[in-house]
Amino acid sequence: MTESASARPIVVAVCSDLDELDIRPHLDRIAAEGHTVRFLTGWDRDAILAEAGDADALMLGYGVVDADVIDALPRLGMIALASMGFDNVDLAAAGRRGVAVSNIVGAATEEVATHALALTLDAVRGISAYDRSVRAGGWDLESVPVQPRLSGRTLGVVGLGRIGVAYLERARPLFGRIVGHDPFLPDDRVRSLGIEPATLDELLRVADVVSLHLPLTEQTHGLIGAQALAAMKEEAVLVNVSRGALIDSTALRDALDRGRLRAAALDVLDEEPPGAGHPLLGHPRVTLTPHAGFRSAEALEDYVRLQADNILAWARTGAALTPVPALG
Repeated sequence: MTESASARPIVVAVCSDLDELDIRPHLDRIAAEGHTVRFLTGWDRDAILAEAGDADALMLGYGVVDADVIDALPRLGMIALASMGFDNVDLAAAGRRGVAVSNIVGAATEEVATHALALTLDAVRGISAYDRSVRAGGWDLESVPVQPRLSGRTLGVVGLGRIGVAYLERARPLFGRIVGHDPFLPDDRVRSLGIEPATLDELLRVADVVSLHLPLTEQTHGLIGAQALAAMKEEAVLVNVSRGALIDSTALRDALDRGRLRAAALDVLDEEPPGAGHPLLGHPRVTLTPHAGFRSAEALEDYVRLQADNILAWARTGAALTPVPALG
């Protein structure tokens, strides 16, 4: 245990939509090593400010920890996230303060990749659209445009980390061609995956299905906006299981309304849950799932186990097992 962590409370904040996680055994593991453990009565920014003022570590769900929150917690040294994404933490502010941040790597790779493939097939084959038509009393093959044969089509994978690669491996037998783009990988590394490297512009021009597997950063926010959508092939399908704000929702709605795209299949939105006026809610060519791609019994257990493992590793050694690089 590091001196800075000794005898200081660890405050646990769990997002309300992760209540199904059985975190108790893992809190007991932390307490067994001599730490004080408290569970917040709320999980959002205001609750953290009100109840975690003496915390030296936070176990966080989807609560927001911005610069003001970090500045308001003078003893904070560690933020352990319960997801792979880290856009709910101001990494620059954490870096300036020397606050370590960890995420969860690999806990739901299989689940998210499989969910992305399921959304791809749903959108291409029109499964949800057919279902809505039949439930409304129809039996009309023409309620969905004639589907393409995937063996003659091109898949474009944007982001070739663990989940992007797991997705392309699942999709590989179905598509005639796969192109990939990752701004952090050289072309020879992309080729080693058995796919063709492409710039983002090239990928958007040739792909019949574009699937996004990127973190949300300043550089990727709004990546798929009006210009990118205009570059995509007509009748292309857009899939997103990463972060909703990668896509400009208004621009996507406009492209769908103008018939520029066949469909979109999304597990994430820029507003979660979406308000009644969200531009993609209720659109007939959009399939939505409620940020559920990560869910399986095994993954739910892994998330909280690995989150606690990061806390304990930091307390023992001063370094998390899976740290997010500091920006400040």
